[in-house]
Amino acid sequence: MNKLNYLVRAAAGAAIALLSLMANAADFPAPKEGSWVARDFRFHTGEVMPEVRLAYTTVGAPGGEPVLILHGTAGNATSVLGAGFGGELFGAGQPLDASRYFIIIPDALGHGKSSKPSDSMRAAFPKYNYEDMVQAQYRLLKEHLGVRHLRVIVGNSMGGMQTWMWGQKYPDYMDAIVPMASQPSEMSSRNWMLRRLITDSIRNDPAWNKGNYTVQPPSVQFSAVFYSIATNGGSQALYKAAPTREQADKYLDQRLKGPFTADANDFLYQWDASRDYNASAGLEQIQAAVLVVNAADDERNPPETGIMDRELKRVKNARYLLIPGSEQTAGHGTTGQARFWKQALAELLQAAPRR
Repeated sequence: MNKLNYLVRAAAGAAIALLSLMANAADFPAPKEGSWVARDFRFHTGEVMPEVRLAYTTVGAPGGEPVLILHGTAGNATSVLGAGFGGELFGAGQPLDASRYFIIIPDALGHGKSSKPSDSMRAAFPKYNYEDMVQAQYRLLKEHLGVRHLRVIVGNSMGGMQTWMWGQKYPDYMDAIVPMASQPSEMSSRNWMLRRLITDSIRNDPAWNKGNYTVQPPSVQFSAVFYSIATNGGSQALYKAAPTREQADKYLDQRLKGPFTADANDFLYQWDASRDYNASAGLEQIQAAVLVVNAADDERNPPETGIMDRELKRVKNARYLLIPGSEQTAGHGTTGQARFWKQALAELLQAAPRR
């Protein structure tokens, strides 16, 4: 087993972050939106929908080397197009330079402009899981875009968990995978407990009315803010933002009163989809080069559990980048800032053989 497992030291991490901040994020070609209908889509439950719409965004020309980017829960393709992510990766000279790569960013099943409960079916929509979402992504690439092989898959949070699944389910389909803000283990512990609090709070809200609500249940925004503050943001960064009770109250009030456009059924399904996630069983099947990126202050995937150290012993050719926590990191949200790991991605792409 050729495995390099390393911890980025605080001093080096701070230096890299400073250098990254000094550089302006590169511009990249205008994103292009597309949509495709997957016929007779069979869910893991056995249910079949005659048509499932799969929306996606691309950056770069189709002749470039294909790259798949997978977003997090309740996000969509636009989640990775901002300056902190795409602006650090897709521009000229950047690790995923769009003049060289064809970057494909699907709206996951149940998210964005892809088919979801709020389209019309509400709570009658099939109870999809991550297996269904990965199948939808694969069909989009193979049947619609004609992609035969990927150079790399980069996934963050939910996308990171799905990246682990991709590496096992389609081991010959990519050269490298970069699962971030995730673990290849069963959904459990505080992460699942708090996710269940989201779904239970919506289902137990009288306004939800078994999915047949006339106005959005108030529990949706409250549970979203509760989960976000509990499992995202970073302890040091949140203390810096709100070091007094008065400032903490102001911060919380702004979050609770801020704009919130999520649909209750969509939101419930999105978080519930992780219920049976467990990417541990097939780790030995992964053939791609692996770069794992997590943050030391990630509230959902705390490194002190030892899960990653244990499971990576079963993965060939894996490298582990653990970003130290600081006032500049954001807990689970740290990996959404590509400046912390883009150099490691560039090194992966330079070293990983084309299979």
